[in-house]
Amino acid sequence: MILIILNIIFCLSFLVFAYLNLNDVDPWLWVPIYLSASISCGLVVFGKYYHTIWLLLVAFYLIYAIILFFAKDGVRDWITKYKKPSLVESMQATKPYIEQTREFFGLLIISAALLINYFAT
Repeated sequence: MILIILNIIFCLSFLVFAYLNLNDVDPWLWVPIYLSASISCGLVVFGKYYHTIWLLLVAFYLIYAIILFFAKDGVRDWITKYKKPSLVESMQATKPYIEQTREFFGLLIISAALLINYFAT
C-alpha cells in the first residue's frame, strides 16, 4: 500500500515536472525524461512491473547525471568554484551553474524513485 501511495506521488510529481519543462530551453530532452519516469511510476500503481526498463532508464539517468556533475559550470564547479550557494533563491537560473545542478539532482530523484520500485517489487 505504501508503495502504491509513493508511486502516485512520484507519478504526479514527475508529470508536473514534465509540464514545467515545456518552456525550458531543452524541452525535447527533459519532457521525455520526466514523462518516462512518470509513466513508469504510474504503471506500478496498476501492478505493471518493468524491471529491465527501469534499469535502462536508471543507467541513462545516472550517466547523464555524471556528465552534468563534471560539465563546465556543473555540480563540481558549484561545489568547488562557487562554494555551494543556494540553488533555490529564485526560480530563474540567473547563475551558470544553477540549471545543471538542478537537473543533476532531478536525475538523482528520478533514479531513486525507479530503484525503489525495482527493489520493492
